[in-house]
Amino acid sequence: MKFELNAQKRTLQGSGASRRLRHADKVPGIIYGGTAAPLMIELPHNELLLALRKEAFHASVLTIKVDGKAETVLLRDSQMHAYRPLVLHVDFLRVDATHAIHQKVPLHFINAEDAPGVKLSGGIVSPSLVEIEVSCLPQDLPSFIEVDLSKLEAGHSIHVSQLVFPKGVASNIHGGDDPVVVTISLKKASAEEVVAEGEAAAAAPAAPAA
Repeated sequence: MKFELNAQKRTLQGSGASRRLRHADKVPGIIYGGTAAPLMIELPHNELLLALRKEAFHASVLTIKVDGKAETVLLRDSQMHAYRPLVLHVDFLRVDATHAIHQKVPLHFINAEDAPGVKLSGGIVSPSLVEIEVSCLPQDLPSFIEVDLSKLEAGHSIHVSQLVFPKGVASNIHGGDDPVVVTISLKKASAEEVVAEGEAAAAAPAAPAA
């Protein structure tokens, strides 16, 4: 999915200038990185808020047109109001098509209903990770990584080393670690179920003596 935002250069800085921008439905931001100087920008608030609500926006190479000039960037940080749907500030990092980038992308768990651990054993899918950092060239950055659960049995796990990454994409896990991504856990009997089973056993007629 491709995202393109429009922005304008921002000359005034400071909390007062930022407040005035927000009152005008604009969001202060910055583009930094690469060989160019950091660029202060302002973006339309509602356009940015809608984009931030899309999962793929957080794991995609973005295009920002600043006064008509295109910048290729990654979203690095966004600050939100504590309880209002209000974007306070946003940071973007420039990317170079010839250099690898490191970016976190979401994990999509598929075929859970076909997993033996769920279908046959009544287990529960318990993710340990919901995103993973990958390394790749900007043009190879995936919006997400699929985790296929169709063969996962109860009590078993899928590790990072078992994930299937697109061509040119690798996990950014170092030091020989191989973290658990997801496990199918068996349901624990509730206290009520244990009591009910005990009462049923007690009420059952005793076996006749031999």
